[in-house]
Amino acid sequence: MEAKVLTQAISLAANQVWDATLVKRAAEAAGLSAADAELLMPNGARDLAALLARRHDAQALASLAKVDMAALKIRQRITLAVETRVETAMVDEMAVKRASLFLAHPNNAALAVSLAWASADALWRWAGDTSTDENHYSKRAILAGVLTSTLAVRLSAGRARAKAYLDGRIDNVMGFEKWKGALPQPMEALAGAAALLGRLRYGR
Repeated sequence: MEAKVLTQAISLAANQVWDATLVKRAAEAAGLSAADAELLMPNGARDLAALLARRHDAQALASLAKVDMAALKIRQRITLAVETRVETAMVDEMAVKRASLFLAHPNNAALAVSLAWASADALWRWAGDTSTDENHYSKRAILAGVLTSTLAVRLSAGRARAKAYLDGRIDNVMGFEKWKGALPQPMEALAGAAALLGRLRYGR
């Protein structure tokens, strides 16, 4: 039912901002009563935005599953992963624009960060990353920013500009990894931060 409501919302987004009214109209179009819609999506437009992001994550991963990763270097894998995720989102361009504006509101910042992190995590895992130290967190934090900003460029300036922008950001990612690798090990500050994040993540 969530998928049905989301599909209706995507079709309605061309003429409707991403808000409670969109959720109500999409739920009605999917055959839900107002009471059932509230039970299904207690957080309203936030839940709908999360469903959209997760659908695009799943669709991007389905496309990437067909790729022969063994033939690609890590830089190529990450570039392809971001491009695939961005172009997957562009199939629902107007809905993504509406949802992006919604998530840009300060009240929705925590959700926006969480969804970007989840997307970055999924892409790194597809690319073969198995790190569990501070690299796990730094890689995802960087890629979340790259993914979010590349999508913004794609929405506002088109595919060619987004590709050029992404190429530059991948250079930054690779440059950061090279710089980090040259630092004395272990990096105590990052290791401490990673330990804290690990406790928050796993509850111990």
